[in-house]
Amino acid sequence: MQPATTPSVEPWYKHVWPWIIIGMIATSVFLSLLMVNIAVNNQDSLVSDNYYEAGKGINRSLDREHLAQKLKLQAKISFDELTGEIDLRLSGDSRPEKLTLNLLSPTLESQDKHIDLLPSPVEAGRYTGSLDAAVKGRRFVELLGEEQGQAWRLFEEEKVAPGGSFVLGDEPLNGDEAERP
Repeated sequence: MQPATTPSVEPWYKHVWPWIIIGMIATSVFLSLLMVNIAVNNQDSLVSDNYYEAGKGINRSLDREHLAQKLKLQAKISFDELTGEIDLRLSGDSRPEKLTLNLLSPTLESQDKHIDLLPSPVEAGRYTGSLDAAVKGRRFVELLGEEQGQAWRLFEEEKVAPGGSFVLGDEPLNGDEAERP
């Protein structure tokens, strides 16, 4: 009879399966740390931590919109594709010295545009300004003005395109049919 031989056992690091398991755990830890790093360094600009002030702002905004309705304001806005000029025709009972047009991106604050519009010296109710770069796509369009110390606001969601135009406000401008996309 031959003596029983014990099989030789290889050390664990010479087997494939422990390395596959270690690789999966290491990959999981690495990707988790990467996601934490991305979350910390790229905070969402849409989240507001001051809800009370945001709520008060909504009430102020509604007051400004009611004033715009009371003044029967309407604005036809046209964008010149070549020059980047904005032409705004304002109808209603307000002729402010300056208007502010905000083209707000629904998702990226870095794509927001704020343009000051100045009145035309030749034509009453006409305001002009210029864009430094073309704006295209869905935007929240906000037109701000002031009448006798009170601020008013026209606000709508529109599809903005170079060379395009749209109307802000409820009633047709000077009897014309309002252009809607």
